[in-house]
Amino acid sequence: MTDNGINTKRVISAAIAVIFLMFVFGLTHRILAEKLVYSEQMPPINPDDLAKFPMEIGLWKGQEAPLPESIIEATDTDAHISRNYFRNNGLESIGLYVAFGQKTRDLIPHRPEVCYIGAGWARLGLPRSVELSLDDGTRLPCSIMQFSKGTSKTMILDYYIVDGRFFSDISSVRLKIWRGSGAVSFIAQVQIVSPVSYIQNAESTERIISAFAVESAPLLIRLLEDCKISKPAEKLSANGISEESVSD
Repeated sequence: MTDNGINTKRVISAAIAVIFLMFVFGLTHRILAEKLVYSEQMPPINPDDLAKFPMEIGLWKGQEAPLPESIIEATDTDAHISRNYFRNNGLESIGLYVAFGQKTRDLIPHRPEVCYIGAGWARLGLPRSVELSLDDGTRLPCSIMQFSKGTSKTMILDYYIVDGRFFSDISSVRLKIWRGSGAVSFIAQVQIVSPVSYIQNAESTERIISAFAVESAPLLIRLLEDCKISKPAEKLSANGISEESVSD
C-alpha cells in the first residue's frame, strides 16, 4: 500500500466522524423540514441492490470501506455506499460515500462546509461551484472544497441527485423544493474525497476527484433507476408518521 493509499484511509476514517455530525447539524433546518413533512417518504432502497454498483469503473479498482454499525444507525440512512477506489497502481486514490435517506428531510441539510468545521477541520477558502461535462453531454454541477486539520489536508467534491437530476449544493436543492410541492421521489448525496499531500497537490487532487465524478455519475443514476420503487411512497402526516398507519 502506498503512502497515498494510507493517507486516503486516514481521511476516510476522519470523514466517518464528520458524516455523523452532518446528520446532527441537519436537525437545525426546521423551516425546510416543515415544508417537507407533508411530502412523500422516500421509497426504501434495498442495501443489497447497491452492491451492484461496479467495483471496477474504467481503470479504477474498488474495495469496500465499511462504516461502524453505530454510525450507520446514527445517520438514519436506509442505504449507503462507502468504498475506496484506486488506479495507477494505487498512486491515485479516492473515497466514495453515497447516502440515501429514509426521509427527504433527513438527508437534505447535510453540508460538508458546516460539519467538517464542526469536527475540527479548517476550511481553506470558499467552496467553488464547478460544472463537469459527462460523456453524453450532460452537465454535472458540483461543489469542491478543501479542509485542513493538523498536517492533514483533504479535498471534497460534493453533489446531490434528486429525482434523476444533478444539483451542486443544498441551496439549489432547496430552490427546487420551495418552487415545487415539496414532494421528492428519491434523493442521494454524493461525496468524493481525496487527500492533498506533497506527492499529490491540490491541482492533481481536483483532477483526480473530477475524473472519478465524471466516470461514476452516470452509473449512480443508472443504479438509482434500477433500484426504483418497490412499493408506493407513503404520505406523511404533520408529525412525520405515515397517514396510512394513523388510519389503521
